Amino acid sequence: MPYTPILATLGYVLSPDGRSVLLIHRNARPDDPALGKYNGLGGKLEPHEDVAAGMRRELREEAGIEATRLILRGTISWPGFGKRGEDWFGFVFLIPEWTGTPLARNREGVLEWVALERVLRMELPMWPGDRHFLPLVFDDDPRPFHGVMPYSNGQPVSWSFTR
Repeated sequence: MPYTPILATLGYVLSPDGRSVLLIHRNARPDDPALGKYNGLGGKLEPHEDVAAGMRRELREEAGIEATRLILRGTISWPGFGKRGEDWFGFVFLIPEWTGTPLARNREGVLEWVALERVLRMELPMWPGDRHFLPLVFDDDPRPFHGVMPYSNGQPVSWSFTR
């Protein structure tokens, strides 16, 4: 059977000084599988949309900003990640340059600037697998990473990646 995951983007917007990251605190919808968690911005790709256009669209919709520079940091295959066991495949971006004023909130929750060091220390409630790939998003290695993180019952069961 062919692998047919849901394609998505996940972006981490840096503050102008590079010390903070814009995250969504998903606290608006009680039925949200990510309720209470902090996450980067992004979402599902639409048909006939390339990944960069999808990331830019999601940033406009979720944060009200325009990305002027996107850096593809990597890709992650998340077999079994969806709430009904759906497979997801994400394109992970760093957004160091953008214009506009970020929204205070959106339909998913509150947008917050969080110190990068707090994000990397996982001091906030986040997806359990984030601790594996977030260091790769923010490191100085210019090579993109390509990872696989199978999930079972809402938890990652393994993590592997190559550059």
